[in-house]
Amino acid sequence: MGNFKEDIAAVEALVFDVDGVLTDGGIVPTPDGDFIRRYDAKDGYALAYAMRMGYRIGIITGGRGRTLEYRMRMLGIEDLYLDCMDKMEALRDFCTRSGTDLSRVLFMGDDIPDLECMRAVGMPVCPADAAAEVVEAARYVSEFAGGRGAVRDIVEQVLRARGDWAKDSRGVTPSCLAASR
Repeated sequence: MGNFKEDIAAVEALVFDVDGVLTDGGIVPTPDGDFIRRYDAKDGYALAYAMRMGYRIGIITGGRGRTLEYRMRMLGIEDLYLDCMDKMEALRDFCTRSGTDLSRVLFMGDDIPDLECMRAVGMPVCPADAAAEVVEAARYVSEFAGGRGAVRDIVEQVLRARGDWAKDSRGVTPSCLAASR
């Protein structure tokens, strides 16, 4: 482990938990068994932009539901591990499929089920409101809470460190992602 700015520039793939990271952790169960979650649009933009710039993005979560899957697919995320009870196995699968060494992976988690993955990657990070054990395991703690810009914060830092942030002013939408593939 060296200088944070140098180490973050080595990140090639970014993996995120959902509840408490991409959301504030609140869920509203619906009568049909799904869940309603609140997402930050700036977090979503940063993820879509990173993918457009060629970064691999993965989602590993114990969360489930049609609306969760729909949101991730709408952003263009293909590496989804939903309703996941063994996050480390999913992380290994992601690395194998993407050809990325664990030392070049950033993992953002917020609670106890994320600790094993955070300890395995080169860049463990978390939102400001993560559990104390997660904060202790993190190399970087965002000043933003989960679902309130923490994902945008870390994605922007990685891309800035690698010279890939704000290279152009084109927007990113699912149709733009589909056209660029």
